Amino acid sequence: MNSTEACIALNMLPMIGPVRLRKLLQVFDSPEHILSARGAALRAVDGIGSDVADQIIGWENLVDLPAELARIRNFGAQVITAASLTYPRQLREIHAPPIVLYVWGELTERDQHAIGVIGARRTTHYGSESAKKLSYQLAYAGLTVISGLARGIDTAAHQGALAAKGRTIAIIGSGLSHLYPPENAALAEKIASGNGAVVSEFSMEIEPDRQTFPMRNRIISGWSHGILVVEAGLNSGALITAAQALEQGRSVYAVPGHINAPSAQGSNRLIQQGAKLVMEASDILDDLSILLPEAKPTPAAAERPLPTLTEEERRVYDAIEATETSIDDIAVKSNLPSGNVSSTLLRLELKRLVKQLPGKYFVKLG
Repeated sequence: MNSTEACIALNMLPMIGPVRLRKLLQVFDSPEHILSARGAALRAVDGIGSDVADQIIGWENLVDLPAELARIRNFGAQVITAASLTYPRQLREIHAPPIVLYVWGELTERDQHAIGVIGARRTTHYGSESAKKLSYQLAYAGLTVISGLARGIDTAAHQGALAAKGRTIAIIGSGLSHLYPPENAALAEKIASGNGAVVSEFSMEIEPDRQTFPMRNRIISGWSHGILVVEAGLNSGALITAAQALEQGRSVYAVPGHINAPSAQGSNRLIQQGAKLVMEASDILDDLSILLPEAKPTPAAAERPLPTLTEEERRVYDAIEATETSIDDIAVKSNLPSGNVSSTLLRLELKRLVKQLPGKYFVKLG
C-alpha cells in the first residue's frame, strides 16, 4: 500500500476528517503508519478517542479498498493528496483541506490561479448572461474559473469559460460515479475531456446530500483567490460560500442586480456589506493584480513570455510602439478595421498585455 492508497482508505472512514488526520500525522510519519498503528498509540493522540481508534484498527472491515481503486481506474480518474504537486497550493492553507481529491480530467499549473464564480440555481436571464460573459472574460485572461456544476449560475460559469477556450474546474458535492445534476453529465464530460477537470473529495459511490454541498463549497472558496457572486437570494448557498471565503482570507466580489429581484437580494447585500461591485472582468483583474504582483524580471529573463495569441492579437500587439500609441495609429499599422482593433485591444487588456491610457492611447505591459 502506498501513501495515496492509505489516504483513500482513511478518507472513506466516517470518523476521520482532515482535522483528525492532521493530528494523527503529527504523531505518525505517514498515512500507512496510521493504518497499521496499535490501539494504545492511536488513543494517545489528542482528539482521537476509543471509537475513532477502533475504526482505524478495523478499517479493512469498513473499507473495500481494492474495489474503490478499481472504480477509480475504470472511471478514468486519478486521486491526489496534499503531497501531490498538482494539489492546489491555496487549498493547503485552509483549516480543513481535503484529505484527497478525486480528479476526472487534468490539473495544470495554471489552475493554481483561479477565481470562483457562484450563484443561485434558479436564476434570471440577466444573471445567466452575466455569469457567462464574466467567466468568458476571466478565462480568456488566463484565470481558471471554478464553480460547482450546479444548475443556474454554476452551469453558466462553466459554459462561459469553455466558450473562451479557457480552463474551468467543477467541484461536485458527490462521488464521481454520481454526478449531480444528471442533466449536466455532458457538460462534465466536456470539462474533463481537455478543458479542465471535475473534482470531488468524496469516494466514488457517495451520493449528494445536504452535508456534502457545504463541504464542497469550502473547496471552491479555498482553491480560489476570490469568489464572484453573480446572483444570489438571501438564503442562497452562495452566501455561505462567500462567508467561507472571507474566513479563509479570500476576496469577495458581487454583480449588482435589480433591487426588486428576489434572486439578487443576497448579492446586492454583499455589495452593501463591502464586497467589490463588479461590472466587467477588469474590476477583478485589477484587484488581483495587487494581490498577485508579477515577479520582478531577472537579468536572465527580462521579458515574460507572451501567451498564445491569435493572428489579429499579434498584429495589434506588434503595432503598439515602445511608448504610448494612439488607437488610430494601431489601426493603421495593423491594417485592421477599427472595430476589430477595439475588440482585440480589450482581449489584450484582459490578458494583461496592454493598458489603456486617457485619450485612447495604449501601452504594452511588462
